[in-house]
Amino acid sequence: MAVTLAELVVADPPEAWRQAGFTVDDDGTCRVGTVRIRLAGRGRGEGIVRWALAGVPDDITDLDGVPTTTSTAGPAEPAHHPNGITHLDHVVLLSPDLARTTRALEAVGLEVRRRRDGELGGRPMTQVFLRLGPVILEVVGSPDAANEGPSSLWGLTHTVADIDAAAALLGERTSPVKDAVQPGRRITTLRHRGLGMSVRTALISPHVRVS
Repeated sequence: MAVTLAELVVADPPEAWRQAGFTVDDDGTCRVGTVRIRLAGRGRGEGIVRWALAGVPDDITDLDGVPTTTSTAGPAEPAHHPNGITHLDHVVLLSPDLARTTRALEAVGLEVRRRRDGELGGRPMTQVFLRLGPVILEVVGSPDAANEGPSSLWGLTHTVADIDAAAALLGERTSPVKDAVQPGRRITTLRHRGLGMSVRTALISPHVRVS
């Protein structure tokens, strides 16, 4: 059975996400594509505090420092969002020890699909890409460092049907739309703190088939 992302628990108030154009159910759940994002409020801390994965062993409680639960729930029914978001494109995980994190993910059945070397703030940086069903997991770390400490779920990028319409709806609450690293795609970043969100959030245009 393939490992898939079923749920994220985020320490944000539901109203903050509503202000960003998301539909949030009465129970505090935001259904983005097939993924449930549970908005647990500031009492849980900040950022993405836990994830639930389907297809991993029942005794998994931690993946390289990321609190983890096993999900047996089926995929969420996608919601309609005023900002035009259709699904979760990718989740970014920061690693202090890229080799260690990669081994931990492979041990529960994930497979590295691609690696990309680059720079971040003038320092070497490597991205490792894996699949959690329809969602991409992007693991980011130094290619040379092997530091102690846990990995952490850092940010989310959502696919939006019309990125210009989304940017117009959000106005000054988002950065100017620009070309993304992925060929043919465009991206904008929410000014999440101003919206009361603690998760770094970007919106990206749909995949373009490159011939």
